[in-house]
Amino acid sequence: MSSDEEWRLLESRTLFRNPHLDVRQERVAIGGTATNREWTVVRRKKAVVICPITREGRFVLIRQARIPVQKWLWEFPAGQVDDSIDPDLESLRTTALRELTEESGYELTTGSELIPLGHYYASPGFTDEQQYLFLARPVCVNEKGARIDTSETIAESREFTPEQLRSMVAENIIQDANTLALFARLSARGLIG
Repeated sequence: MSSDEEWRLLESRTLFRNPHLDVRQERVAIGGTATNREWTVVRRKKAVVICPITREGRFVLIRQARIPVQKWLWEFPAGQVDDSIDPDLESLRTTALRELTEESGYELTTGSELIPLGHYYASPGFTDEQQYLFLARPVCVNEKGARIDTSETIAESREFTPEQLRSMVAENIIQDANTLALFARLSARGLIG
C-alpha cells in the first residue's frame, strides 16, 4: 500500500459555500496509482462527539430534530469546532465541554475527566468531516438545572442505563453515525460496563 503523502490535489473549485460547509469539485491524483479522479467533495469543520456518563453509570443522550432525515433522533451531544482547520487538543476539549453543557445541560464535576478517544470520518465517500470522540465522566446536571439551548432543535436530554443504550443500538433506535461510532469505540476499549 502507498502512503498518504502520495495523494495530490490537482484542481479544486468551490460550487457552494456557507459557514458550515464547502462543496467543491476536485481533481485528485490517487496515491500509489497513476489514476486521477474528479470528485464532488463536501468540506466540513472538525467536530466533537461526547459520551457523558453520570456517577451512577448512566449515559446522557439528547433528543434532537434532524431536518435532513425529518426525524427526532437520540444522540450523544456533538458540535463543530469553530474557526479552526486543524484544531489542537485544547481547542477540541474546550469545544467538547461547551457542547456538553449547551446540548445536554450536564457538566464535569470535581475530579471528573474528559478522555479523548481518537477520531473517525463520518462519511468518507463524500465528505472530509472528522469527528473527535470524547468520554466525559462523571457528569452531573449543571448549576442552571439542566437548561439546554433549545434553539439548536434539542427537545430534551435524558439518562439511560448501559442496558438501555445497548438495546437502543441493537433495535435501531440509535441511528446517527456519531453515537454509533462512539458506542463502538467505547465497547472496543472496554469502557462500557
